[in-house]
Amino acid sequence: MIISVLYGSTRQNRQGVKAARFICDQVRQRGHEVHLIDACNPELPMLDLMYKEFEEGEAPEVLQRIHEQLEASDGFILVSGEYNHSIPPALKNLIDHFQSEYLYKPSALVTYSAGPFGGVRVGPHLRAITGELGMISIPTMLPVSRVGKSFDDDGKPLDDAYNRRAERFLNEFDWYLRAFKAERERRS
Repeated sequence: MIISVLYGSTRQNRQGVKAARFICDQVRQRGHEVHLIDACNPELPMLDLMYKEFEEGEAPEVLQRIHEQLEASDGFILVSGEYNHSIPPALKNLIDHFQSEYLYKPSALVTYSAGPFGGVRVGPHLRAITGELGMISIPTMLPVSRVGKSFDDDGKPLDDAYNRRAERFLNEFDWYLRAFKAERERRS
């Protein structure tokens, strides 16, 4: 399967990228192909026109590349910090450039914070957004507390419990990936 991991922080010294690297590594270990799509791409414009609103061949190169990655994906993992109990604006901007690419594909949520709550308050906001876009999120979330102290710079966990949590989380995600893909293939 092909999984796109959408990561949404553009802050200096961002720590959440460690969680994004961790989940990408965990997904690769399951034999899936991974696209890490980072909202910190300076070429990504603020939303004016959605990808679908450009004439064919006229979309900026960065949008064309992301469109192709999302279109090829069987599912999505959103890695999000909690900004004032909600979604980071850069992640929302990234997500909102696209629409049909998400349809009938599952999503999974990895949330994080610098504190003890692991960014769980952003979850309901992300569930509403993913549901509206047709990429329903799986029931389980993977919250990461104290993200800056949970992984090294390469995304290797400093607490082995994250490997066990990720296994349960990704087992569930894999079930949804298989079920949604089977139904998409049946209907096509």
